[in-house]
Amino acid sequence: MKRATLVMLLLLVGCGPAGADEQGGSGLSALRHFFSRLFGGGPPPVVASPHYVLGAPYQAGGVWYYPAEHFNYQASGLVMVDPPGHAPLTADGEIYDPNAMAAAHPTLQLPAIARVTDLETGRQVVLRINDRGPANPGRILSVTPRVAQLLGITSGVAQIRVTLETAESEAVAAAMPGHAVAAQVTTAPRDSVAVADLPPPNGAPTAPPAAAAPVAQASDPLAAAPLTVPLRLSERVMQGPPDPGALYVECGTFSNATYAYRQQAMLPGLPVRVERRLVEGQESDTVRVGPLAGPAEADSVLARVLAAGITGAAIIVERP
Repeated sequence: MKRATLVMLLLLVGCGPAGADEQGGSGLSALRHFFSRLFGGGPPPVVASPHYVLGAPYQAGGVWYYPAEHFNYQASGLVMVDPPGHAPLTADGEIYDPNAMAAAHPTLQLPAIARVTDLETGRQVVLRINDRGPANPGRILSVTPRVAQLLGITSGVAQIRVTLETAESEAVAAAMPGHAVAAQVTTAPRDSVAVADLPPPNGAPTAPPAAAAPVAQASDPLAAAPLTVPLRLSERVMQGPPDPGALYVECGTFSNATYAYRQQAMLPGLPVRVERRLVEGQESDTVRVGPLAGPAEADSVLARVLAAGITGAAIIVERP
């Protein structure tokens, strides 16, 4: 009897009228869902488990990356936009949301809070770095489509400056499961920048603000925020002056000029220069190629440099 009933139910599931599910009149959708769960056909639900992540060295795009805790991180380079088809969870266990103020970085501790400036548009946002990536060695950051929209990135790539918010990053790391409390570090001094609130671009959907988000009293989204950092950061765009620079491939920095010139000799046919400069208060010799015409040429040169065995090379932005 039970078997006959099961057969009849299966026939009902398979023989319902086309479009009945969409009209909602037959209840077949619920019945199919029941059998899917009964026989294990449905995907398991995605469960978030945010936690602190550093991780072991890994290889992506033919390049080795070495994650390390760095609360005073500052860098310039090129950014990309997250491609479609992202996994349901980020590397630190959060639900991936293409509309979140979030980004991926190859080596920083996760999560971290960063201030990102598009040097070409002058727009600046504060976002949560909660994922690993990008796999492209010529990009220092990958942002969600929503962040790209707010920054005004229209070509899929842009010059950016990334500055980690030290206090906020330490606070959010300390609050995460799995974090060993890091040593306190001093916040690096910042240049003053004239900024103003900028509304989202016309036609851009605005994500609802998080209920737990603190209300800032100044134009800076972190100016009056407590150190309890919300999981979802608010959409606040600040407008400063555009300040684009020239692109270079930086190959290496040496305290001994002999090694710098040896590295230069590894790159015949490229306009390689050895420049003496102060690095962290010490005179050093930096090997670099450029200035380059744009991202396409920079990517091409970087590929040649990496193929020559210079694995620490990166695309940087040098502002006048």
